[in-house]
Amino acid sequence: MIKLKFKTVEWSKNKVRILDQTKLPLKVSYLEYDDYKKLAMAIKELKIRGAPAIGIAAAYGVVLGMMQGKYADKKEYEKRLDSVISTLKSTRPTAVNLFWALDRMKKVALEYEGYDMESRNKRLLHEALLIHQEDKVMCRKIGEYGAKLLKNGCRVLTHCNAGALATGGIGTALAPLFIAKAQGKKIKVYVDETRPVLQGARLTTWELLQQGIDTVLICDDMAAFLMQKKMIDCIITGADRIVRNLDAANKIGTYNLAVLAKFHKIPFYLAAPSSSFDHSVESGDKIKIEERSPKEVTNFWGRRTAPQKVKIFSPAFDVTPANLITAIITDKGIIKGKRMD
Repeated sequence: MIKLKFKTVEWSKNKVRILDQTKLPLKVSYLEYDDYKKLAMAIKELKIRGAPAIGIAAAYGVVLGMMQGKYADKKEYEKRLDSVISTLKSTRPTAVNLFWALDRMKKVALEYEGYDMESRNKRLLHEALLIHQEDKVMCRKIGEYGAKLLKNGCRVLTHCNAGALATGGIGTALAPLFIAKAQGKKIKVYVDETRPVLQGARLTTWELLQQGIDTVLICDDMAAFLMQKKMIDCIITGADRIVRNLDAANKIGTYNLAVLAKFHKIPFYLAAPSSSFDHSVESGDKIKIEERSPKEVTNFWGRRTAPQKVKIFSPAFDVTPANLITAIITDKGIIKGKRMD
């Protein structure tokens, strides 16, 4: 049994309660929202982040938006629904779970169009809670399948944060580590700091240490050196969107690791739930890559660290081609990638 000391997102007393990840690891602080627009801004500002987690938060956001509205008839209700969903969809463009969850919420609302507004809203809440619960189950299954790939004494490298903070359950990329630890396996994890926002340094290390896992933080540019010194047995990262040909978008820097892993003949695994698969897109070059604020690059921990007039390019994600992926760990099993060593 994996016991977590925090809840990333939950529905409580007609509000959405989230753990403010911008305050970690120095402060554990929760925020409550009863306004879907403010929740949307929290998603944009990374107060809650991680593909599955923002999908769950957005589903709850639909409930908030529809509970707040007043409608004279079905037409006004559905106009409001479109407006709420549009606002939430505009928050983060790359992670497919967001769109998957919102499309699912809209489908349910339309299926119950013959019911009164209150009943439709109750059905929306039921669906949002179901999305949340399903993610918990998917995370557990990912952990169980992934743990089979980890031998006792395994040394794992991970990037960004794909743990409980990024999901509604125990995580994706970190789930196999948690399960392996619970099985009595000795696991050592090297964590990329993950510039520019330091999700690895601030979030992943915080989670791993809570579970008593041997954790070593490294700068992003140290990964190749560790592989060269044969200090890494495998790499596991999450994935924000996996398309039809199994190309995958994840936090910027993931592609670097995949290239390095192939050169050093190290297994490179992705871990993602079924909700992260996008069958509508053929290949990774069609994935829209979010660009973040230049301040995330020019300012470090509240202090400017670059000249005022320098130009900035700040993509939040990159795409790893399928031929660099050894396997994808999902809630339905392990999908072999296309990489051939």
